[in-house]
Amino acid sequence: DGSFKVDSNGQLVNSNGLRVQPEIILPEGYDVSTLNITQTGRVSVKVNGGNEPVEVGQLELFRFPNSVGLQADGANLFVQTNASGEAFGGTPGYDGFGDTRHKFLEMSNVSVVNEMVQMIVAQRAYEFNSKAVQTTDSMLSTAANLKR
Repeated sequence: DGSFKVDSNGQLVNSNGLRVQPEIILPEGYDVSTLNITQTGRVSVKVNGGNEPVEVGQLELFRFPNSVGLQADGANLFVQTNASGEAFGGTPGYDGFGDTRHKFLEMSNVSVVNEMVQMIVAQRAYEFNSKAVQTTDSMLSTAANLKR
């Protein structure tokens, strides 16, 4: 999900403690405040108070021919299925893969206010249609009683 942390072994992990693949292990004596991930996925950190950052790994992004075919496994994890096809990896920022953004989390693409308004509109439309059916039923019942 992009909210990475460093575990007690110096490995980059996600919020659930699962290791980033390929594994990225930070060297001893690293300064966590200097951890940096570039837009192309290069991970670097300063070691033992040095001035120059040391590159410690490269993040890789994966795509699927049919991402809708992935099976949700919970906790922002997805499992590859026959419907999704085989994963193919690439470097962030190249060949149509997205960039990585350090210290950013993607915002939701759902507007709560808009969704609430749409739900109210749908509810009102349902109520209107329900009243129309009741009125039609009442009119047909009255017409049937007049014929007798």
